[in-house]
Amino acid sequence: MAAIDAQFYWMSAKIPSDQFLLYAFDGEPRNLEPAVDEVADRAHRCPELSMRVDDGCAWAYPTWVPAAAEPRRLVRHELADATWAGCLDAVARCADEQLDIRRMPWRLHVFTPVHGVPASSGPATVAVMQVAHALADGRRASALAAWLFGRTGPVPAPRSPWRGWLPGRAIEASRTQRQLDRDTRVGLLPPPAGTRPALRTNARPAGARMIRTLVRHRSQIPGPTITLGVLGAMSTALSGYLGESAATLGAEVPMAKPGVPHAHNHFRNITVGLYPELSLQERAGRIAADLDNGRRRGEHPALGAADRAFAGVPAPLLRWGVGLLDPDAVSPIVSGNTVVSSVHRGAADLCFGGMPVTLTAGFPALSPMMGLTHGVHGIGDTIVISVHTAESAVDDVEDYLMRLAAVLG
Repeated sequence: MAAIDAQFYWMSAKIPSDQFLLYAFDGEPRNLEPAVDEVADRAHRCPELSMRVDDGCAWAYPTWVPAAAEPRRLVRHELADATWAGCLDAVARCADEQLDIRRMPWRLHVFTPVHGVPASSGPATVAVMQVAHALADGRRASALAAWLFGRTGPVPAPRSPWRGWLPGRAIEASRTQRQLDRDTRVGLLPPPAGTRPALRTNARPAGARMIRTLVRHRSQIPGPTITLGVLGAMSTALSGYLGESAATLGAEVPMAKPGVPHAHNHFRNITVGLYPELSLQERAGRIAADLDNGRRRGEHPALGAADRAFAGVPAPLLRWGVGLLDPDAVSPIVSGNTVVSSVHRGAADLCFGGMPVTLTAGFPALSPMMGLTHGVHGIGDTIVISVHTAESAVDDVEDYLMRLAAVLG
């Protein structure tokens, strides 16, 4: 296991980080068993979905070992409230049972029938893939789910994890960091995004946890890109909801790293300002500049050298460091006041039991310093904007959702 994946695994014991990838299919199968059997068969044919973790040695990194995709990985749920809203509430509750990747690093939850699913013609089937973060980041998890639901071309394994002599890697990282500092000083690179005050949305999640969604056609999202359009709209909605305290509003946006992956997690978070005081057009330009600046800094040799140095940390040292993490620690300063994860999941070519996919969504996990997250996920021309929050961060989620819907039209 790569060091970054091991870190996600060990940290999950303190900060739950399982991902939930939702897919809605138009219709209800007459017989669920053949549909489930087909998914299980495809899982068996994908090595990346047929393994678990062996963490039997405290002095070494955990190891991925082969493991059959057992029937318990496919779970059918009976909904007390078989509406779309009831289904989303059930998905939120699924987060209470995090995966033990020593047994299984993914699981599929199936809900049917579900009534009132947007973009569906009648009762629908909703399948939610729960994925441990150590197994995949958002893009990789989307590719694994697509394979389960019929897309051709198995998901390749990343290249072998980086290893090496830590002192040598540290020297390289230090040298390239000085270069990064010089390049920033002379204006060859933009300065890094600054921190900002914590807001109510950074409060430790407490009370009821809620998931809500807005569904739009691609043409309804303003802006040069879907991500920019949603970030701009979210700025208006969230600043209006929070009031004057939102003047410094900012978001963390996961972005794929350049180069070939050497780990299952191949991304870093970029911080962008949300500039609620600007017009939508000016705001889009500033947010786009922040994203581009973050991308340019991420391509600097210093960031790759830092990743290679981290990959060379001995397993006992990293395990010890993770053990020191205090999940209850609170800081008045944060990188972002919310998270916005944006992934386009390709063409609408997936199916379950012969039923076509109508929409897909995702719900970034909450954490001790992040009580509000957003997902922006598209398949075909259907875009789903999701809001995942706790009562301590957003006590009137319907009000916030109405504000967001008003900006998006």
